[in-house]
Amino acid sequence: MNRRLEKWEKIPVYKKSQELFDLAEVIAETLKEDEMKEHLAVQMLSNAALIQAKIAGAEGGGLYSLRMQNAVLIKLAVQDMFNAVSFSSMVEINEEDYVDLMRDKVDEFRLVFNEWIRGFDKTYDIPDNWAIRFDTSTPEQEKLEDLMFDEDHFFDEFDEDDEEDDSQEDEN
Repeated sequence: MNRRLEKWEKIPVYKKSQELFDLAEVIAETLKEDEMKEHLAVQMLSNAALIQAKIAGAEGGGLYSLRMQNAVLIKLAVQDMFNAVSFSSMVEINEEDYVDLMRDKVDEFRLVFNEWIRGFDKTYDIPDNWAIRFDTSTPEQEKLEDLMFDEDHFFDEFDEDDEEDDSQEDEN
């Protein structure tokens, strides 16, 4: 099957995530014997898939805060995947010790990941009312807040329209 690669599939962080996914598949295959092992296998594979989905999501959206939100979820998924591998080794339910191999792949991924997120454009963003990224005390923040959706003003316009409609109905 010859398909066109998406833009995000060509970037180094995605390629490294594919290596993590491939290793997770190999480890998961060794764990498919009982319910506990199956649970760990599913956890590893779902986290490996989530990493790739969040890379695509970050590349698909341009806003800095959305890209960083995806980056945080990627970090958590990598940690969860590594924890599952570590746990399976700790309780001796995998046939081989994949911890060191996974640790090496995670370190390789982390380096490429750090380089990737440093390339995010911090100037292309808007406030999201959660105050995670923006300092509300800066003049820059005040300017950005002016660009935000003004709910009161928005609904005031509707109230004016309703009043006009009511007055027209009264005239008829």
